[in-house]
Parts: sequence; C-alpha cells; structure tokens
Amino acid sequence: MEKSHSDSYAAAGVDVTAGYESVNRIKPMVESTYIPGVLGTLGGFGGMFAPDLSGMKKPVLVSGTDGVGTKLRLAMLLNKHDTIGIDCVAMCVNDIICGGAAPLFFLDYIACGKNDPARIEEIVAGITEGCRQAECALVGGETAEHPGMMEPDDYDLAGFSVGIVDEEKVIDGKKLAQGDVLIGLASTGVHSNGFSLVRKVLDVENADLTSPREALGGKSLGEALLIPTRIYVKAVKALLKDGVDIHAVSHITGGGFYENVPRMMTDGLTARIRLDAFPRPSIFDLIQQAGGIPERDMYNTFNMGIGMILAVPAGQVQQALSVLAASGEQAYEIGSVIQGDAGVELV
Repeated sequence: MEKSHSDSYAAAGVDVTAGYESVNRIKPMVESTYIPGVLGTLGGFGGMFAPDLSGMKKPVLVSGTDGVGTKLRLAMLLNKHDTIGIDCVAMCVNDIICGGAAPLFFLDYIACGKNDPARIEEIVAGITEGCRQAECALVGGETAEHPGMMEPDDYDLAGFSVGIVDEEKVIDGKKLAQGDVLIGLASTGVHSNGFSLVRKVLDVENADLTSPREALGGKSLGEALLIPTRIYVKAVKALLKDGVDIHAVSHITGGGFYENVPRMMTDGLTARIRLDAFPRPSIFDLIQQAGGIPERDMYNTFNMGIGMILAVPAGQVQQALSVLAASGEQAYEIGSVIQGDAGVELV
C-alpha cells in the first residue's frame, strides 16, 4: 500500500495515503476488541467471524444498524470525538440484545469531508471502547472522503452489528402476561436521540458549552449532552445467565416511551409506568424549560432517564434487581403489565 498514490485523485480532494495512515493508527485498537471467532485481521475485503454454535439447536442471527444522528454536531463544536463511537455501537447492540441475542461483531462506516487520521483515530477509539463494553469484535469498517459533498471538518458515522441466539431463547414477547413487572435501567442522559430538537431549543451553535452549570451538577452543557449512550448488553446477558426469565425488552430510543414501549407489548396488554418510580435527570428539565416543550412531547422524544425496560415475572423481580446491581446498573421497578390496548400508560 505504501506504493499506492495518485496525484490526480489528491488534486480532486481524496488523499489515499491519509486513509492508509488512518488504518495504521487504528489497527491496534481494532485488534483489542477481538474475541474468539474472529478470523484474519484488519485490511481484508470482508470481516470474517466463525461463531461457536455448540449447544445451540437452531441458531438465529439478529442484526441491527444505526447512526449517531445530529449529536455529531456537538462533538464537532467541542472538538471531542473519542466517545461518539460508543454511541454508534450502543444504538446497534442495545437493539440486538432486546431479542436476547449476544452481539458477535460490529462494522462501522465513517464519511468525511477530509480524512484527518488523528480525528479518525479518536472516532475509532470510541467505537472500540463500545465494542469492548458490548463484548463484540470490530471486524471491519470503511472510511470515505466526500470532497464537494461535505465540508472538510464534517463527518457522519454509522454502523451495524450481528448477534446470535438459539431460537428457543429468543425474547419476543410471547411469554408476556398480565402481572409481569417492568424494570427500568437508568440512562446516562439524552443518549443519541432527539438532538435536532435539543440543538434547536438550546441554541447549541451559540450557547456556552464549556462552563460548569450548577443545574447540571457542575457539568458543562457540552459535557452533559455528549455523555455516551449506555450499553446494556452485559447486564442483560448476566440476567439470562442467572436464569431470569425475561419476557420482553424495549430499548428506549427515538420516539421515547410512547413509540418504543408498545413495541414490547402483545395484543391486549399494556405497560403501565409510574413516572415517580425513577429519577429524571436534570438535563431533561433544562431542555423542556428552554423550549417550552409539553410533557407528552418530552416522553415521546426522549428516554427521560430510562434507557431500557425489561418485563419479568413478579416472582423474579428481586433476583433481577440484585443481578443488575451486581452488573453496575441503576435499576428501578417502574410499573407492570396490565390488560388494555393502549400499549403504554404513563401515570
């Protein structure tokens, strides 16, 4: 590759040598995510993975894909790019674990106006950290320069992940029943959804993003908004390993409670959630007050402090809470499954 160079392509705005430098910078980080099953190393045309299927009767592959959205604008304004990759991984693997599938591997795609190897290294540092948190391997990716389509300092980040679960262990809501208890796992803040609204009401392009704010516990606005999405994979895997019979799971992302919670319900069943059962992070009060946003819109846009909801049998609630605490999660008994067709009721 060191012999590959095109003056003509460089004159058009694409520096292939910068791409090679980026690969060299990120290779050790990528290899730090490797788990049993990874075949080959970075640089091939396709990432290869040989899953361990022992003990599985009928393996099912589960995939998820997502991006980070306009939260990227905060990273650009603050010139801090080393955590945004965690968000990208989280948005994919948190979806996969909802079906009971353990993520196996992840691939990323970075589009940029100009390839800055140091910045690419920062971005991938976050991606690899996210993969380690999710116990999956980063087996490949792509960085593409788009001169003329994107400004030199602009970039976009997306990815996808593939996981596996035995068909008889798929979490699909079929066991869901009236009386099941809902357990909410605390979020770290806004996560990666609703940032178009956040940026508008907080006027982040002109706001003071770096000064500490008492209302945010001493964090600056930039710090509070850029906190990466929490990854819940290890916690859910721990519950399953301990024998907790999880009946349904919902990842609270775009659309908040009103869109995501009904997705875990089945016909004739509704989730009744007590809003006083869990703390509401102060960042959401700041957003609501700044924009004069109605309460329902807040719960229809943001996670409001709960990043994932699990439905478990009433007899296993204490067991589940103990396992979650041991896994480092803040978890709350936030409601129950009742009869009804509303999908979700917030009380």
